[in-house]
Amino acid sequence: MSAWRPMRPADIPAVAAISDTVHGTYTEHADIYAERLQLYPAGCWMLERAEEALGYLVSHPWQGDQPPALNVPILAILATVDRYYLHDLALLPRARGTGAAADAVQLVIDQADTAGFARITLTAVNGADAFWRKHGFLSVNKGAGYGEGSIAMERTISR
Repeated sequence: MSAWRPMRPADIPAVAAISDTVHGTYTEHADIYAERLQLYPAGCWMLERAEEALGYLVSHPWQGDQPPALNVPILAILATVDRYYLHDLALLPRARGTGAAADAVQLVIDQADTAGFARITLTAVNGADAFWRKHGFLSVNKGAGYGEGSIAMERTISR
């Protein structure tokens, strides 16, 4: 059985390898994931089964309608933020269909709620918008942030 656990610095090579496998042109350099982990460890998780990395989740507070640029450090979590940003959820094919993605979405909702945010935003790529709609996210802008085919999405947190 696979389970989510907090990400550690030693996980970054596995995160980068999973990103390369899953995201194609949307993959990011390992340094970007290391930075997100350093800046906001509460939003970074690894999916494992028998000590094998099967996926990861990266999320953090954010400010404004534009998502963080791909492959560009954010340098800091700003003091004034207005949303919780789900930066990346990636599962290797053998981890899909196991409920792990739904569990990851719940981790993000719980973290955003605990941190006092009323909404979660993300940018869907590679046709993932259908998955996010099943989890309560709505489209707010097409082509937002990551080029052709990317869709900005948002979910309000019920309190």
